[in-house]
Amino acid sequence: MLNTVIYDGPAGTPLLIAHGLFGSARNWGVIAKRLSVTRPVIAVDMRNHGQSPWHDSHAYADLAGDLADVMDRPMDVLGHSMGGKAAMVLALQAPALVRRLIVADIAPVTYTHSQDGPIEAMRRVDLAGISSRTDAKAQLSELEPGVAEFLLQSLDMTARKWRLNIDVLAAEMDKIIGFPEIAGIFEGPALFLSGAQSDYVQPEARPKIKTRFPKAKFAKIPGAGHWLHAEKPREFEAAVAAFLA
Repeated sequence: MLNTVIYDGPAGTPLLIAHGLFGSARNWGVIAKRLSVTRPVIAVDMRNHGQSPWHDSHAYADLAGDLADVMDRPMDVLGHSMGGKAAMVLALQAPALVRRLIVADIAPVTYTHSQDGPIEAMRRVDLAGISSRTDAKAQLSELEPGVAEFLLQSLDMTARKWRLNIDVLAAEMDKIIGFPEIAGIFEGPALFLSGAQSDYVQPEARPKIKTRFPKAKFAKIPGAGHWLHAEKPREFEAAVAAFLA
């Protein structure tokens, strides 16, 4: 069972939040707390991340099954990037569990970029020789701005280890950047919310999205890139709240 962080709210349809690659439930704490003003919110650590169990597989069918195991009733589901793909697979495979779907800056397509760079950077950190996060950050200096700080949220300084199953994530990278060939259509309301400065959801992906999610609506947050919830949290929160309302 996935590790969950629950934010109590008024009675209503709960919102389940699935984070992206290398993330965790804690990354969503501020937004989850704000959204819990109107409903219960459940943020999860995906498998091989955070405090959730480690497995040898990181296929989207498995990630979607993990989400289904957390749900004791139909819920609204929000997923970013990797979590967005898992949320889409859940909606396609078990549509009765998903009332409304929000997919943040990702499409049901295979991407060509890999995330092997951050994985190799984390592997190079001398965990036994560091005494602070500052030491670890100095060893991640070749990464793009902001990436080191993001990764360090998954560093357990007490145990001197990453809260990420790096070996499996590397071995399963083709599955993570891909999207499975699965049948199914989700007929419920769906919002595909992108960063206006991101290139993750291209116009040519929209027909494929509409085929799988015929009620899909599209919106962009000005000034935001792929990490739209971190770069423009207030605008992101407002867009999600308006859709759920």
